Amino acid sequence: MRRPDQQTTTRPTTGPAPGTGTGADADATVDAPPGKGEDQDRHPAGDLTTEAVLAPYLRGQAADFLRSLRLHHEHSSPADAGGHDAAAATRALRRAARRISGSLHTFRAALDPHWADQLRAELAWLSGVLAREHAYAGRLTRLVEALHQLSGPALPAARGARAAGETSASDAQGRAALGVGAARAGALLERRLTLARTRSHSAALQALGSSRFHAVADAVALLASDVPLAPGTTGRTPEALLEPAERAEQRLLAAVAALPAADTEPYNEAQDAAWHQARLLLRLHRYAHEVVLGAAAPALASCGHALDLHRDAVEAAAAAAAAARTPRIAPATAYALGVLHADQRHEVEAARAVFRETWPYATALTAP
Repeated sequence: MRRPDQQTTTRPTTGPAPGTGTGADADATVDAPPGKGEDQDRHPAGDLTTEAVLAPYLRGQAADFLRSLRLHHEHSSPADAGGHDAAAATRALRRAARRISGSLHTFRAALDPHWADQLRAELAWLSGVLAREHAYAGRLTRLVEALHQLSGPALPAARGARAAGETSASDAQGRAALGVGAARAGALLERRLTLARTRSHSAALQALGSSRFHAVADAVALLASDVPLAPGTTGRTPEALLEPAERAEQRLLAAVAALPAADTEPYNEAQDAAWHQARLLLRLHRYAHEVVLGAAAPALASCGHALDLHRDAVEAAAAAAAAARTPRIAPATAYALGVLHADQRHEVEAARAVFRETWPYATALTAP
């Protein structure tokens, strides 16, 4: 974390990465005004106290949570046909919940620890419940579109054969075999993922009507007016916020430095967990950056989007593999699902490459 009055040794070597991204986590987009990046500090060093910075940030996110909840209720009524508006409200609700939860984790020492741990766990539960329906819908769209592209006239699996100088016969045969099973594979995926999405939608509605959710909403409503700080926090120096934020940054840098090298086996799914962990740590670092510096970190937008795409491709590949294990499916269907799985694993590698290209901290990717 770059302090307002000093630079760190991990200063980004590039400017703001191009693009804003539109992945499942829409909060990864850059929303800073033009010309305002992470080099502009909104909080002077003397004002970096929990009362002046952390408490207002948490109150603001709590207000966003409550506003999004109200909009969700308004657009989810049977008389309201605004399904898109309800989905947007749900995303905003999750966005605020993630920021509150992440800040409670990073700055736990500055807050009432029992209260912070309890609310963080409940917000994680809520965000997870609300995310599943959207995730299944996005996964189905991704897989069906990939099947359509793979069974079309430009079959990626045959590109290597053409490059090696072989005839187009293998291309045609592979495309024909894939075409036979693609329609059935798409129908199978649609049945499985639509069922999962429907169940997730029911679970979300049940959660939003539960006493557990109402307790969470009440706790966030209290947070909007009163932030329970740890005893003795009042009047503490800026280090009370800077040190936890810098620890979050160092955990991220260490995780990125430990990521597998670029020339590793693309189908080694055991390596996915390390990338997922880096994604979570990047999110915590971004939220800490927002708290301490008062603005988003635009240089991290593209690499954050790449990790979102990495997560999506990993989960899509797993869904294709799970569908291929369905009992008594036709060989052509299993073949199409196998090609689809391979395609998504290549998308995993592509997302990792984008992350490496856009990662702004050069030292983290040069570690052995």
